[in-house]
Amino acid sequence: MLDPRTPVVVGVGQFAERLDDPDYQHLSAVQLAAIAARAALADTGADVIKVAEAIDVIAGVRQFDISVPGAESPLGRSDNFPRSVASRLGAKPRRAVLEVTGGQSPQHLVNEFAAAIAAGEAGVVLLAGAEAISTIEAYAEADDRPDFTEHADGDLEDRGYGLDGMMSMTLMAHGLAEMPAQYALLENARRARLGLSRSAYADAMGALFAPFTEVAAANPIAASRVVRDATELATTGRPITDPYTLYLVARDKVNQGAAVLLMPLSEADRLGVPANRRVFLAGHADLRERDLMERPDLGSSPAAAAAARHALEVAGIGPGDLATIDLYSCFPIAVFTVADALGLAPDDPRGLTVTGGLPFFGGPGNNYSMHAIAATVERLRGTPGFGFVGANGGSMTKYSAGVYSSTPVAWVADDSAGVQASLDEVPVVTEAEEADGPATIETYTVKYGREGRRRGIVIGRLDDGRRFVAKGPADFLADPATEPIGHRVEVRSTGLANEVTVPVPGTPGTV
Repeated sequence: MLDPRTPVVVGVGQFAERLDDPDYQHLSAVQLAAIAARAALADTGADVIKVAEAIDVIAGVRQFDISVPGAESPLGRSDNFPRSVASRLGAKPRRAVLEVTGGQSPQHLVNEFAAAIAAGEAGVVLLAGAEAISTIEAYAEADDRPDFTEHADGDLEDRGYGLDGMMSMTLMAHGLAEMPAQYALLENARRARLGLSRSAYADAMGALFAPFTEVAAANPIAASRVVRDATELATTGRPITDPYTLYLVARDKVNQGAAVLLMPLSEADRLGVPANRRVFLAGHADLRERDLMERPDLGSSPAAAAAARHALEVAGIGPGDLATIDLYSCFPIAVFTVADALGLAPDDPRGLTVTGGLPFFGGPGNNYSMHAIAATVERLRGTPGFGFVGANGGSMTKYSAGVYSSTPVAWVADDSAGVQASLDEVPVVTEAEEADGPATIETYTVKYGREGRRRGIVIGRLDDGRRFVAKGPADFLADPATEPIGHRVEVRSTGLANEVTVPVPGTPGTV
């Protein structure tokens, strides 16, 4: 007999619209999320009205246009996203939450509120999120642009941006305000650690993502339903930041929404949710990585690896016991890191995504993993077993993992705090915000503008071991015949930024 407070996922819903759909309606993020939420209520197999009336908490995932300070909402927005969604369902939740920024948000919310349900601190919980980025971009300057502005009554627990430690003035001054550039630095560091050439690593990234395109092609709500082989992924498409082409990065220009409904077993029984709709959270973990410039190894994420392993440990299973797997795929390294930690090959016959992944299914802001959770639940209902969802935020900064089970299992608390304490014991690297002297390139990237402009960025180590970020020589860094990592250079601070300008004369590996 399970504790009546055991948390269970009872309903999931997804919805998407494309600009070229015959019935395209230019829906707002609130409208997209509400449609997905209604689908989640119906997915319970119980009375939709009664389920809506029973919602105790609604938690929303932040849209991109409210994820950083100063961001604009060209078409307007709701001043209370969760309650705007709730009002369309006829729900009047006791509590409304707007989660912090990051792709970890959906799985973190599942973990958090499943624990709250198990502790008797929450009843029926609806999680919802959506993005209308395609519509916003298409209509921002249009004369007939829709107005997404709306007001919703009721209190809101706004948790803020949650960006502490994820960005600094130094990183921004050197062109690292966007995630593709930060991940490119991590990706090249991993490549160098593995001893792979640029072309060999490009082939590996293409081989990793080729199966993702096949899954996306079969997904009716995927943004891109085109099968591409490894060579096409690795060698074609507009360059974004070295080593990424357009096909290797998350596709954020989408209109997609998803929702997940959780409740205690006692409520599922009371509301008449059939047993075959219930999926349990068998394992879970939430961990945080060191800030970017502090990490001992820029090409890995011990926190992401530990979160994945700990979630499986809590569930009492190993990677081989999983029936379905979805690894967050904003960039290849996010997949590689967790796959390596779990011993999963890129061509694992189970696949590493249930949706098609962020570059092909779509990357709806912070909400992608809500779709992964929904798809996992749907798959497990037809394929009994366990499903893994890994959700990543920041520059591999925050990682939340969940293990779902179609077989009833008791709630087991995780020890993420203990694992985090162990991770935090590892010494950090000291940063030199103003760097001068001989140094060695640790990793690099080149950012490509649409007009062919290139901008080189380097992370290096001074001879005293301190790490710095600097502007670098784009021509040298982009040269396919060179290996910048490990080269000796000279770095100088201008007061506004650091610049790698000339090599140290007469030293091996001189640029």
